[in-house]
Amino acid sequence: MTPLKSLLFAASATAMLGASTAWADIVIATAGPMTGQYASFGAQMRAGAEMAVKNINEQGGVLGEKLVLEIGDDACDPKQAVAVANQLVNRDVKLVAGHFCSGSSIPASKVYEEEGLIQISPASTNPQLTEESGDTVFRTCGRDDQQGQVAGEFLATEFADKKIAIIHDKTAYGKGLADETKKVLNAAGVQEVMYEAYTAGERDYSALVTKLKREGVDALYVGGYHTEAGLILRQLREQGMQTQLISGDALVTQEFWSITGDAGNGTLMTFSPDPRKNEVAAPIVQQFRDAGIEPEGYVLYTYGTIQAWAQAVEKAGSTDTDDVVEALRSNEFDTVLGKIGFDEKGDVTAPGYVFYQWKDGSYDYYEGGKS
Repeated sequence: MTPLKSLLFAASATAMLGASTAWADIVIATAGPMTGQYASFGAQMRAGAEMAVKNINEQGGVLGEKLVLEIGDDACDPKQAVAVANQLVNRDVKLVAGHFCSGSSIPASKVYEEEGLIQISPASTNPQLTEESGDTVFRTCGRDDQQGQVAGEFLATEFADKKIAIIHDKTAYGKGLADETKKVLNAAGVQEVMYEAYTAGERDYSALVTKLKREGVDALYVGGYHTEAGLILRQLREQGMQTQLISGDALVTQEFWSITGDAGNGTLMTFSPDPRKNEVAAPIVQQFRDAGIEPEGYVLYTYGTIQAWAQAVEKAGSTDTDDVVEALRSNEFDTVLGKIGFDEKGDVTAPGYVFYQWKDGSYDYYEGGKS
């Protein structure tokens, strides 16, 4: 995906942040993996944030003031995420639309909470983010316990008499998702034949694939990201295995298909309802496409995050954190995601997860039945 040309010229002295705040009226930020192996998701977030800021400013800004956007690059590294969080606090940022990886969002949220800065993640699904954080932390995506419920029930129903394996990449996101899926599967009376971890960032998963082959695994649930899932799937096919791959929302990037090619056909994944299909989002979807960007994955979730915050600021009549938090918790907002609100924990009050299937280079809603 080609990111939008930045609305602002980079004038930061640090490589982790890029934007100038010298003329800023109201400074907001998006933070995520702008570099590294998950940079395709950072590109999605940046595209969504830049378009939201552009459109809001063209419509008069927020409280009559213009928004200026900072870009924070955490590379999905927890330590770098904390460094980015501290720098954004020092820039007097009023909103952080981020982070992407739960392993970055959770430690960064402690900084934002302590400093009274509002964080709304469009992508971090680990329940701990909102379960253990304070009043200033929200998300516009769902949670892994919701995602795991859908995946676990599917596995228990569709593969009850088959051999199921569950693997994860040891991250807060991947392990959390795998554990939630396993919990639901086991509660339904189905036991996996294999549960173990793999190391993210490797290129050769032949030892893991050989073990899966020896176990005769029919369905493989992967708690992790598209990079490793794609390689594992390709290596499964190279060993002649037709194992059904099932995973979560980290496969919603065209980069997954770039890794797998035709081997990706039939892959199943859970993700929130596709906002591109919302009638209210149609003009914005077209605007992205006219700019050469397909608003897949978390593009519109980031756009909707900034929309919701901007509307909360207007309702509060102030960018004061306490006032905006109160407005976020007590109102609903019209966004490209539809009408959304937030519960007492900061989780979005929107529909949960559904299944998608990759086919011939794109994904769409799964029509049912075994792949």
